[in-house]
Amino acid sequence: EKIQPDARFLKVFSKVKNNNDDAILRQLCEEFELEGIHVCDSTTFLSVLLPEKGVLTKRQPTAEEELDIEYGHKIAKEIAGLDIGQTVVVKNRVILAVEAIEGTNKAIMRGSELGNGDITVVKVARPSQDMRYDIPAVGIETINTLIKAKAKCLAFEEGKTLLLDREDVINMADKAGIAIKVVSSR
Repeated sequence: EKIQPDARFLKVFSKVKNNNDDAILRQLCEEFELEGIHVCDSTTFLSVLLPEKGVLTKRQPTAEEELDIEYGHKIAKEIAGLDIGQTVVVKNRVILAVEAIEGTNKAIMRGSELGNGDITVVKVARPSQDMRYDIPAVGIETINTLIKAKAKCLAFEEGKTLLLDREDVINMADKAGIAIKVVSSR
């Protein structure tokens, strides 16, 4: 069955300048605020899922992976700032894949195919990330994709990325020899 938007819905979304998720969700939050409904940060009650900076796994990133993390973080922040995606796949300081509408897992697989495994994946928040919605997340599905992609390293930002099923994720990464590093959001 097709849903027909009402006049208010059309009015709210006519204010959206582009149709990406950030613009739409931001407009919805603004509309709620006009009605006196405060939209709090989605992490308000989830701070335990926001890991602090450091390496979470037994295996530390290699010197080469550290260089890829640093390079990937810089590029991922630029891409996220353009609201294209929040993840890049990098190997030897070459960006193999940039996440777009297809999502993180498909970008990882595409990058792995191009790099023949041994990739580093870097996930970031937008430079102006609105913590009320669409927070970057890493979980079991991400680790399963990294294993399938023969990835060697995952990096994401402290305080801006949810780590779901932390114990299972770390155990799976340790078993697969994948280093996980939480980096400063700089």
